[in-house]
Amino acid sequence: MNDERIDAYVAQLGGWQRDAVVRLRELIHEAAPEIGETWKWDTPVFVARANVCAIGVFKDHVKVNFFKGATLADPAGLFNAGLEAKASRGIDLGDGDVAKLDQEAFRQLVRAAFAAQA
Repeated sequence: MNDERIDAYVAQLGGWQRDAVVRLRELIHEAAPEIGETWKWDTPVFVARANVCAIGVFKDHVKVNFFKGATLADPAGLFNAGLEAKASRGIDLGDGDVAKLDQEAFRQLVRAAFAAQA
């Protein structure tokens, strides 16, 4: 289920950042078709019973933050941000990085995060 506020947010993004958010959103929904979307903290948040992950757009990168990422196995080593945080973990992606992302490993992370919150 898509949230119209997220659709509007994505539509106003420019260039590579819009393309990255569109693809990441697709991958999240492919991994967990039942996942919900909401708008919190001025950013897209994907939810089950609790927050699963969020996509943030910054000047030089797009971040996918997994709220309980510290509890998830990451055999592909996708987490590259917030590694010192108690609970969350992030994946920072610059221009062109989404095309190089191990998409199946990303979907596995989303599935695991969703299952932990479902």
